[in-house]
Amino acid sequence: MNEVFKQQVWEISKLVPKGRVTSYGAIAKAVGFPNHSRHVGKAMGGCPPDVPAHRVISSSGTLSVPEFQQRLEAEGIVVENFRIKDFKKLFWDPMKEL
Repeated sequence: MNEVFKQQVWEISKLVPKGRVTSYGAIAKAVGFPNHSRHVGKAMGGCPPDVPAHRVISSSGTLSVPEFQQRLEAEGIVVENFRIKDFKKLFWDPMKEL
């Protein structure tokens, strides 16, 4: 995975508003690689501390990292059984909101 792709993923991820979530696929689409959601996930795994990785989750609303639940709940997001409650309502689509 190249560094330019990682940087693009991280820059868009920084824009996800507090109290909202987006998906790996939505970010992949926003950076011009709609079929690369797994690469986005890999990029998020090594992101710097200023990137809110906890706000980027699967397109089903399921957390891939259980430790993110506490961070999301601190932002007012309800998580039940590792799933975001009201996922569609909280979803931030960078293609529509940037």
